[in-house]
Amino acid sequence: MFFQELKTHRRQRLLIIAFIALFLSLLAYLYHTQNLNQKSISKSKVVANKTSPVLPVRLKIPKINVDASIEYVGVTSKGAMEVPDNAVSVGWFKLGPRPGEKGSAVIAGHFDGKNGEAGVFIDLYKLNKGDKLYIEDDKGASITFVVRESRIYDPGYADDVFSASESARLNLITCDGVWNGVKKSYSKRLVIFTDIIH
Repeated sequence: MFFQELKTHRRQRLLIIAFIALFLSLLAYLYHTQNLNQKSISKSKVVANKTSPVLPVRLKIPKINVDASIEYVGVTSKGAMEVPDNAVSVGWFKLGPRPGEKGSAVIAGHFDGKNGEAGVFIDLYKLNKGDKLYIEDDKGASITFVVRESRIYDPGYADDVFSASESARLNLITCDGVWNGVKKSYSKRLVIFTDIIH
Protein backbone atom coordinates (compact mmCIF):
# COMPACT_ATOMS: atom_id res chain seq x y z
CA MET A 1 0.00 0.00 0.00
CA PHE A 2 2.79 2.38 0.99
CA PHE A 3 4.74 1.65 -2.20
CA GLN A 4 1.61 2.12 -4.31
CA GLU A 5 1.01 5.57 -2.75
CA LEU A 6 4.66 6.46 -3.33
CA LYS A 7 4.38 5.47 -7.00
CA THR A 8 1.19 7.53 -7.37
CA HIS A 9 2.95 10.53 -5.75
CA ARG A 10 5.90 10.16 -8.13
CA ARG A 11 3.59 9.92 -11.12
CA GLN A 12 1.75 13.05 -10.01
CA ARG A 13 5.04 14.91 -9.55
CA LEU A 14 6.28 13.78 -12.95
CA LEU A 15 3.02 14.85 -14.56
CA ILE A 16 3.24 18.28 -12.90
CA ILE A 17 6.88 18.69 -13.98
CA ALA A 18 6.00 17.57 -17.53
CA PHE A 19 3.09 20.01 -17.61
CA ILE A 20 5.30 22.88 -16.36
CA ALA A 21 7.98 22.01 -18.93
CA LEU A 22 5.36 21.89 -21.69
CA PHE A 23 3.90 25.23 -20.56
CA LEU A 24 7.38 26.88 -20.50
CA SER A 25 8.17 25.45 -23.94
CA LEU A 26 4.92 26.87 -25.26
CA LEU A 27 5.71 30.31 -23.79
CA ALA A 28 9.21 30.24 -25.29
CA TYR A 29 7.76 29.27 -28.69
CA LEU A 30 5.18 32.06 -28.59
CA TYR A 31 7.83 34.60 -27.54
CA HIS A 32 10.17 33.49 -30.34
CA THR A 33 7.35 33.59 -32.95
CA GLN A 34 6.28 37.08 -31.87
CA ASN A 35 9.88 38.37 -32.17
CA LEU A 36 10.23 36.86 -35.65
CA ASN A 37 6.94 38.47 -36.73
CA GLN A 38 8.03 41.87 -35.41
CA LYS A 39 11.38 41.57 -37.20
CA SER A 40 9.70 40.59 -40.46
CA ILE A 41 7.24 43.50 -40.12
CA SER A 42 10.17 45.88 -39.52
CA LYS A 43 12.01 44.47 -42.53
CA SER A 44 8.93 44.81 -44.73
CA LYS A 45 8.55 48.43 -43.62
CA VAL A 46 12.17 49.12 -44.58
CA VAL A 47 11.66 47.43 -47.96
CA ALA A 48 8.44 49.39 -48.50
CA ASN A 49 10.25 52.64 -47.68
CA LYS A 50 13.03 51.82 -50.13
CA THR A 51 10.73 50.87 -52.97
CA SER A 52 7.94 53.42 -52.49
CA PRO A 53 8.82 56.56 -54.43
CA VAL A 54 8.36 59.88 -52.67
CA LEU A 55 6.28 62.15 -54.90
CA PRO A 56 5.87 65.94 -54.74
CA VAL A 57 2.36 67.17 -53.94
CA ARG A 58 2.62 70.92 -53.14
CA LEU A 59 4.83 73.89 -54.03
CA LYS A 60 5.02 76.75 -51.54
CA ILE A 61 6.71 80.09 -52.23
CA PRO A 62 5.89 82.39 -49.29
CA LYS A 63 7.39 85.56 -50.83
CA ILE A 64 4.86 85.56 -53.69
CA ASN A 65 1.99 83.80 -51.86
CA VAL A 66 2.14 80.58 -53.87
CA ASP A 67 0.66 77.45 -52.29
CA ALA A 68 -0.15 75.24 -55.26
CA SER A 69 -0.96 71.60 -55.85
CA ILE A 70 1.42 69.77 -58.17
CA GLU A 71 0.23 67.94 -61.29
CA TYR A 72 2.46 65.38 -63.01
CA VAL A 73 3.10 66.27 -66.64
CA GLY A 74 4.96 64.62 -69.51
CA VAL A 75 5.60 65.48 -73.15
CA THR A 76 3.20 66.73 -75.83
CA SER A 77 2.88 65.13 -79.27
CA LYS A 78 5.18 67.93 -80.56
CA GLY A 79 7.90 67.00 -78.08
CA ALA A 80 7.44 69.96 -75.71
CA MET A 81 6.92 69.73 -71.96
CA GLU A 82 3.23 69.61 -71.07
CA VAL A 83 1.78 72.36 -68.89
CA PRO A 84 -0.81 72.22 -66.09
CA ASP A 85 -4.42 72.04 -67.23
CA ASN A 86 -5.44 75.06 -65.12
CA ALA A 87 -4.00 78.42 -64.06
CA VAL A 88 -3.69 77.70 -60.33
CA SER A 89 -1.75 74.39 -60.28
CA VAL A 90 1.86 73.78 -61.23
CA GLY A 91 3.20 70.87 -63.30
CA TRP A 92 6.21 68.75 -62.35
CA PHE A 93 7.96 67.10 -65.32
CA LYS A 94 7.52 63.47 -64.21
CA LEU A 95 10.02 62.08 -66.75
CA GLY A 96 12.88 63.90 -64.99
CA PRO A 97 14.22 63.78 -61.41
CA ARG A 98 11.89 64.26 -58.49
CA PRO A 99 12.50 67.45 -56.46
CA GLY A 100 15.21 66.57 -53.95
CA GLU A 101 16.87 63.94 -56.18
CA LYS A 102 20.21 64.52 -57.89
CA GLY A 103 19.66 66.42 -61.12
CA SER A 104 17.44 69.23 -62.35
CA ALA A 105 13.79 68.76 -61.43
CA VAL A 106 11.50 71.06 -63.43
CA ILE A 107 8.16 72.64 -62.49
CA ALA A 108 6.12 74.84 -64.84
CA GLY A 109 3.24 77.18 -64.05
CA HIS A 110 1.04 79.57 -66.01
CA PHE A 111 1.61 83.33 -66.05
CA ASP A 112 -2.10 83.84 -66.73
CA GLY A 113 -5.21 81.83 -67.57
CA LYS A 114 -7.26 81.46 -70.75
CA ASN A 115 -9.60 84.25 -69.70
CA GLY A 116 -6.83 86.61 -68.59
CA GLU A 117 -6.99 85.68 -64.89
CA ALA A 118 -3.76 85.71 -62.89
CA GLY A 119 -1.79 82.48 -63.08
CA VAL A 120 0.04 80.79 -60.25
CA PHE A 121 3.40 82.16 -61.47
CA ILE A 122 2.30 85.72 -62.32
CA ASP A 123 4.71 87.07 -59.66
CA LEU A 124 7.54 84.61 -60.26
CA TYR A 125 9.71 87.45 -61.59
CA LYS A 126 9.75 88.97 -58.08
CA LEU A 127 11.95 86.17 -56.73
CA ASN A 128 15.55 87.13 -56.00
CA LYS A 129 18.72 85.28 -55.10
CA GLY A 130 18.38 83.88 -51.57
CA ASP A 131 14.58 83.59 -51.56
CA LYS A 132 13.30 80.22 -50.35
CA LEU A 133 10.65 77.86 -51.64
CA TYR A 134 9.38 74.53 -50.41
CA ILE A 135 8.22 71.24 -51.87
CA GLU A 136 5.96 69.03 -49.77
CA ASP A 137 5.90 65.32 -50.62
CA ASP A 138 3.24 62.64 -50.24
CA LYS A 139 4.84 61.44 -46.99
CA GLY A 140 4.38 64.85 -45.34
CA ALA A 141 8.05 65.89 -45.51
CA SER A 142 9.21 69.28 -46.78
CA ILE A 143 12.27 70.03 -48.93
CA THR A 144 13.73 73.54 -48.99
CA PHE A 145 15.26 75.19 -52.05
CA VAL A 146 16.93 78.59 -52.38
CA VAL A 147 16.96 80.78 -55.49
CA ARG A 148 20.35 80.94 -57.22
CA GLU A 149 19.46 83.07 -60.26
CA SER A 150 16.80 83.91 -62.84
CA ARG A 151 17.08 84.12 -66.64
CA ILE A 152 14.89 85.11 -69.57
CA TYR A 153 15.03 82.76 -72.58
CA ASP A 154 13.93 82.68 -76.19
CA PRO A 155 12.41 79.38 -77.35
CA GLY A 156 14.99 76.59 -77.26
CA TYR A 157 16.03 76.94 -73.62
CA ALA A 158 15.66 73.25 -72.74
CA ASP A 159 19.37 72.41 -72.50
CA ASP A 160 19.94 74.77 -69.57
CA VAL A 161 16.70 73.99 -67.76
CA PHE A 162 16.90 70.19 -67.97
CA SER A 163 20.68 69.95 -67.60
CA ALA A 164 22.27 67.17 -65.55
CA SER A 165 23.63 68.07 -62.13
CA GLU A 166 25.50 66.28 -59.37
CA SER A 167 23.41 68.15 -56.79
CA ALA A 168 19.63 68.43 -56.37
CA ARG A 169 18.17 71.42 -58.18
CA LEU A 170 14.68 72.69 -58.93
CA ASN A 171 13.98 74.94 -61.91
CA LEU A 172 10.70 76.89 -62.22
CA ILE A 173 9.39 77.99 -65.64
CA THR A 174 6.70 80.42 -66.71
CA CYS A 175 5.89 82.66 -69.67
CA ASP A 176 7.35 86.13 -70.22
CA GLY A 177 7.71 88.63 -73.01
CA VAL A 178 4.98 89.63 -75.46
CA TRP A 179 1.75 87.75 -76.22
CA ASN A 180 1.50 86.45 -79.79
CA GLY A 181 -2.18 86.07 -80.69
CA VAL A 182 -1.45 83.98 -83.79
CA LYS A 183 0.77 81.46 -82.00
CA LYS A 184 -1.28 81.73 -78.79
CA SER A 185 1.92 81.98 -76.82
CA TYR A 186 4.30 84.42 -75.14
CA SER A 187 7.58 85.24 -76.84
CA LYS A 188 9.89 84.49 -73.89
CA ARG A 189 10.27 82.19 -70.93
CA LEU A 190 11.33 83.09 -67.39
CA VAL A 191 13.32 80.42 -65.54
CA ILE A 192 14.15 80.53 -61.84
CA PHE A 193 17.07 78.29 -60.88
CA THR A 194 17.16 76.98 -57.29
CA ASP A 195 19.38 74.69 -55.23
CA ILE A 196 18.44 72.37 -52.40
CA ILE A 197 19.25 73.31 -48.81
CA HIS A 198 20.27 70.30 -46.68
